[in-house]
Amino acid sequence: MYKVLHLEPTDVCQAACPQCARETDQAFDKKSRHHLTIDQILSSIDTNTIRNLDKMYMCGVYGDPAAGQHCIDIFKYFRQINPDIVLGMNTNGAINNTNWWINLASVLNKPKDYVVFSIDGLEDTNHIYRRNVQWNKLMENAQAFIGAGGLAHWDMLVFDHNEHQVDHCQQAAKDLGFYFFRAKVSRRHYTTPINFLKKPKNWQDPTTVSGKIKCLALEEKGLYISARGVVHPCCWLGTIDGATIDQFDHVQSQWGIDPDSVCQQICGTSNAGSSFTSQWQREIQFFN
Repeated sequence: MYKVLHLEPTDVCQAACPQCARETDQAFDKKSRHHLTIDQILSSIDTNTIRNLDKMYMCGVYGDPAAGQHCIDIFKYFRQINPDIVLGMNTNGAINNTNWWINLASVLNKPKDYVVFSIDGLEDTNHIYRRNVQWNKLMENAQAFIGAGGLAHWDMLVFDHNEHQVDHCQQAAKDLGFYFFRAKVSRRHYTTPINFLKKPKNWQDPTTVSGKIKCLALEEKGLYISARGVVHPCCWLGTIDGATIDQFDHVQSQWGIDPDSVCQQICGTSNAGSSFTSQWQREIQFFN
């Protein structure tokens, strides 16, 4: 029985982050306008599965969940079917108006519900990676969500151009009422290097381990449904050419012989844990 469901409610996004799949995947058509519906979800899982979930969260591979036409309705539906489910979302934060975010806070109203705002610096640096993200709109939306009772996390990617601001961002997160602050260095400096994006000088290098694969999807009993309504084992295998759930047994069977490169990069293990679970280099909780 599945316990964690990851949905991508849309492949639409206003941003153009240079290392995002929507920018680097040559097979992806940025004119795509797919919006996941409740009917599409129910074609893959039934209401009994939803009742038994511990968590459902929305996070984009090609899109930003806040751009999804049915985003809030899907959250409402899951909460209606499963009142105890944890609901969460990841976003760049600069989509929709403050009323939308106040409405979202009224739905994500349980103690463990959350929204992760991906904010990579301050006003003078966030746009370097988060291209097309308007700072003032982002701040207005985040404050509206927090002010309406929403629990917000600030996640920061650290680069050479913003590493001097990490402490300032942490303090800003606390002052604005964010619940968590987290910071990490992206492994995409290796997988999808961009000339003008440099690794920070004073942070740990995000090397990928090459040991035995510890599959988070299997461990969490997770499932991923893309904006097209296609079911995958996880979002890392959820690209256009990725493995569908029907292919997962084959992918898993090859781990000890010829492991899938994505599985190896993301969920290979060492004594410190998998590449995925040990990625955060700073994690601060401000409030109890």
